Order: sequence, then structure tokens, then C-alpha cells
Amino acid sequence: MSKYRCVPCDYVYDPAEGDPDNGIAAGTAFEDLPDYYACPVCGAGKDAFESLDE
Repeated sequence: MSKYRCVPCDYVYDPAEGDPDNGIAAGTAFEDLPDYYACPVCGAGKDAFESLDE
């Protein structure tokens, strides 16, 4: 699963870790995040993230 970077603040969403502070379980692919998901650092929406090729 690819990691995704929030362009405005450089936060990286890692599916292996999820976002447990916001109710996202480890192993949740970025594509499977709810539409209302927002960056936990700056609040940007999913459309502000870009895929990081590993």
C-alpha cells in the first residue's frame, strides 16, 4: 500500500500505521478512508494528498 503526503504540510499518511487518533485502523488503505477524512495536522481534505511512490 502506498503512503500519501499532504501537500500543504508534508504530513505522511502511512496505511501500515493508520491514524488511530482519528479512528482509522492500521492497515486502512488511503483509498478506503472516508470521504470526510482530513489531515490530522492541517485539516486539508483528501484531495490535498499525493501518492508517494515507494
